[in-house]
Amino acid sequence: MPKPRVVVITGASAGVGRAAALHFARHGSDVALIAREREALEATRLEAQMYGVRALVLPLDVADAEALERAAQTVEAQLGPIDVWVNDAMVTVFSPVAMLQPDEVRRVTEVTYLGTVYGTLAALKRMLERDRGVIVQVGSALSYRAIPLQAAYCGAKFAIRGFTSALRTELLHSGSRVHVTMVQMPALNTPQFNWCRTRLTGRPRPVPPVFDPEIAARAIYWSARHRRRELFVGASTVAAIWGNRLLAPLLDRYLARTAYGAQISNEPVRADRPDNLFEPAPGDHAVRGRFSAGSCPRSTQLWLTTHRHWVLTAALAGLALAGIATRRARRARHPGAGHA
Repeated sequence: MPKPRVVVITGASAGVGRAAALHFARHGSDVALIAREREALEATRLEAQMYGVRALVLPLDVADAEALERAAQTVEAQLGPIDVWVNDAMVTVFSPVAMLQPDEVRRVTEVTYLGTVYGTLAALKRMLERDRGVIVQVGSALSYRAIPLQAAYCGAKFAIRGFTSALRTELLHSGSRVHVTMVQMPALNTPQFNWCRTRLTGRPRPVPPVFDPEIAARAIYWSARHRRRELFVGASTVAAIWGNRLLAPLLDRYLARTAYGAQISNEPVRADRPDNLFEPAPGDHAVRGRFSAGSCPRSTQLWLTTHRHWVLTAALAGLALAGIATRRARRARHPGAGHA
């Protein structure tokens, strides 16, 4: 697919959304930036504009369907037809299920799941008329394999996967050239662990191995330009998804033993620690969180899956060369073989 000219990204104020916005801008795309916090979006806009592109700031809550629809109208009026829409906005709560409050579950669902649905509807309204465009759903290994302490978030990610699968079959049924894809992410070093709501005694942390958000941004950009149904990022994501398919009962027991401690650091949670569940965290944010010392800057698995044609070509060439070498060795041992 050609390079996208106009890209809408939700959750663009920090973490994966911000990294994706800058990656698209670096490759020449104009970007529309959606999140709740204007100050952080303005900082993302200034960074994006350093690449010589246009960047539009649209402060809104993705749980507001009408606001997203108005934003889509503004994008097309100011930047032009939307080529790619990336649904990345999310919130989460670290808490045992028994301690979750109904309004917390509702809020996680409204932002993480319904925000994706509303963004998809706004994008489809325009893309279907033109019979082109790409919708990228930012998913997670947790959309296949749920873990303790994040039930509301896992439920929302499962729901996104079901919604996207249904939409994909409808697009195929109608012969539409609009493409929808889902990028399943590993644990990422983003600032969300600084401000997500928590009832843990220690500060929340991602389950290792942890990857840099720039890897996620590269995966999103690649998915926007290739018609892949789904993209798994990181060997840990592949292992979680396939392990769940093959060994779900054993994984239940393994996660029951290990996933609590893996998500709780030894640092105590400050009493005045803010969270972003109902209101955005104030100030400018960043792409990366506080786990840079242990996060991975690259993913061999991602490179292999996005260059699988090269890998296959190299494998076939290797087999051909091995076959030639084997025949030559046989002739050297039996010089008269094969002659009448």
